[in-house]
Amino acid sequence: MRLLGVIPARLGSTRLPHKPLQLLAGEPLVTRVIERVRELRLVDDLVVATDAPMVAEVVERAGIRAVLTRADHPSGTERVAEVAALPEFAGFDMIANVQGDEPFLDVDALKGAVERVRGGDDVGTAAAPLEPAHAADPARVKVVTDVAGRALWFSRAPIPFRRDNDTPAEGLYWQHVGLYVYRRAALERWISLPPTRAEGAEKLEQLRALEHGMRIGVARLAHAVLPGIDTAEDLARAQTQWRTLRGGTR
Repeated sequence: MRLLGVIPARLGSTRLPHKPLQLLAGEPLVTRVIERVRELRLVDDLVVATDAPMVAEVVERAGIRAVLTRADHPSGTERVAEVAALPEFAGFDMIANVQGDEPFLDVDALKGAVERVRGGDDVGTAAAPLEPAHAADPARVKVVTDVAGRALWFSRAPIPFRRDNDTPAEGLYWQHVGLYVYRRAALERWISLPPTRAEGAEKLEQLRALEHGMRIGVARLAHAVLPGIDTAEDLARAQTQWRTLRGGTR
């Protein structure tokens, strides 16, 4: 099963304007994400999906093809699907949606998501252990799985909810890693589905697929992961993390 990597890079982020072009250690963020995906050597081809010519120019200078997509896509999945539908990418059985704000993408997360799809799930993703102190943070999306490792629910709220304080909290919470690997047919079905109320309430696109019965397999990582970059504060933190972790595999 051949794997196409697609990095959606929308210019119009509200919390961090022009996010793909913000500099991380002297290079545009989108370039750092490209470098990371290349470093992992897990995708058979890589392309950036963007709505902005200026992002496309930066990407192509980095030696990666950029595809200009429609500007009105409501989520990264729709943007990725527009690229995957192009005739030149018809030979790819799986499509990886690698978020454009994940310069520290974990190798085990991408490997695990791919293995979930190869094992029969419609979509693969990953989750990492989350400290109980961060469980109430709405920026950290939580996921609960069944015993087979398939997602039961995603939420910005702390799930599962601890009714009694004497219930141990350690090892209870899992943070969703913003990464998806789709079977081609699953991606096509996902974008054909009508939005759901829960998806709109939580602002979590994966709930649409889940509520319509699609199987989302979750690879559980043995370690915590570095969060993505959504705000100026996140970017400042990432500058320090880059200096600390440069040259590592995670």
